[in-house]
Amino acid sequence: MRLAALAATLLTAWHILASFLWIAPFSANAREIVPGGQQTLSAYMLPFFGQSWSVFAPEPINGDYHFNVRAILSDGTETGWVSATDVELSMIRYNLFPPRAGIQSTELASAYKGAFDALEPLQRTVVGGNFAIDGWEPGLRAALESQIGKGAEAEGADEPAKPNTEEIDELIAEERRASAYATQVARAVWGADVEQVQFRVSRQNIIPFAERHDPHAERPEPSVVLPGWRPLIVEEGQNDGNFADVFRRQYERISR
Repeated sequence: MRLAALAATLLTAWHILASFLWIAPFSANAREIVPGGQQTLSAYMLPFFGQSWSVFAPEPINGDYHFNVRAILSDGTETGWVSATDVELSMIRYNLFPPRAGIQSTELASAYKGAFDALEPLQRTVVGGNFAIDGWEPGLRAALESQIGKGAEAEGADEPAKPNTEEIDELIAEERRASAYATQVARAVWGADVEQVQFRVSRQNIIPFAERHDPHAERPEPSVVLPGWRPLIVEEGQNDGNFADVFRRQYERISR
């Protein structure tokens, strides 16, 4: 009984600490007090305990993210775009008990765009290339590394640019996540004939606060990131069948 109470106490203490570090303003040093740092916290907090105060000042959420998918089929057909975000949001709209599945593409789009924006300008152009082959990750990494500091050199910078290896690592990780998710969406919509996928990430700001009373005010144009074509990725433990059952049913419902 005492061992159970001790275990429960330690688990509660750990959860409170992890939640505090996750919610508090980001500090790499603070998060390093946990063995494994950011990686350990992310593995524990996501997807079930993830949260933030981003609905409050000074920097509340002020835009929408969207994740769209299209595919190339085995007969060479290039499909149209499907908004995975619209499908997911339809699961939680007017739902008193919304499923966690209703926000996956939004979080994915946000994380991907953050990693993309952290790259150097010329590296961002590399992402638009097609890497739909086996061994695409080393190829994409090499292409990104080849552009390190190229923009600064063209502008005549006095000192060579420092390699942004952490930013490249983050982009590669988000590329894999996004491609794996796009694979599931594509197979759910178009079946086993899918051979390549492409995803599109966008962010659209809301009407600026100063223009809130202007009846003619319009939302700014969305900021769009369009990577090239990618190969199919299926992660260990991923269940295409279960995903397809849920996603396709919802997709067909809103497409009627």
